[in-house]
Amino acid sequence: MSGPILSRNELTDWSRYIHEICGVFLDDSKGYLIEARLGELLRETCSVGFSELLVKVRSDLSQALRCKVIDAITTNETSFFRDAAPFDLLRNKLLPELLERRRRSNVRPAPIRIWSAACSTGQEAYSTVIVLKEMLGDFSGYDIRILGTDISDQAIAQASYAHFNRLDLERGLTLSQWSRYFEPVGDRWKIRDELRAIASFRRLNLLEPFSFPAPFDLIFCRNVAIYFTEADKIRLFKNLGRTLDREGALIIGATESIANLCPEFEPHRYLRTVFYRRKPTLLQT
Repeated sequence: MSGPILSRNELTDWSRYIHEICGVFLDDSKGYLIEARLGELLRETCSVGFSELLVKVRSDLSQALRCKVIDAITTNETSFFRDAAPFDLLRNKLLPELLERRRRSNVRPAPIRIWSAACSTGQEAYSTVIVLKEMLGDFSGYDIRILGTDISDQAIAQASYAHFNRLDLERGLTLSQWSRYFEPVGDRWKIRDELRAIASFRRLNLLEPFSFPAPFDLIFCRNVAIYFTEADKIRLFKNLGRTLDREGALIIGATESIANLCPEFEPHRYLRTVFYRRKPTLLQT
């Protein structure tokens, strides 16, 4: 049985609200997406139509319904080592260069700061931890902190819990990585405590003001801005640039480009992957 159809006015109102709460911009062609992703919430709240649902969401002082809208609308598609090229870049270029800089600085323990923005359920952050473990073997002598953030409370809860099902592990991990870095818990697998301790997770809206106590050596922000308006993209990447170390690197999605949006970044290519650094002339600003 089909549910209520979204009217043009309802589409306008919902698009405005969704952009307001999470930055995702849905144009006039995306009515079907709102119908599909909010249909379950509409039934859960016994709403007659989408206008009534929006009233209930806006008037919910607990903001529980708002969180459910964000969870339903935002895309949490992810996997371990998703799109292998960025992790090849990490393993073969960015991390070796960073480790060499830390060796020359002679600071102990050597700090390494990595941010997985829009981390979803944590696979990107934990994939990065695995790369570091495979490269370093022993974490002693290093102060490694990996931060994962996402706008979805549900995604952050799953990432923090660090328990994955068999399909999650089969998507991207080798059998060797599976056996070395995870241990069974019932019918699921959790990442081993030594690796879990390196990563922390928190909710964050990337379009709201944010700051951190120290700059990041590496920022992943992949396939996030494709859902933003051009003005929001510029705001996002300018804010990311302010949190990036002077020699740090920004990795975005393979189909994304910021060359024409943010002149303060310059692109660099390594094999099949493009990454960005802040332009030297702007590092002192």
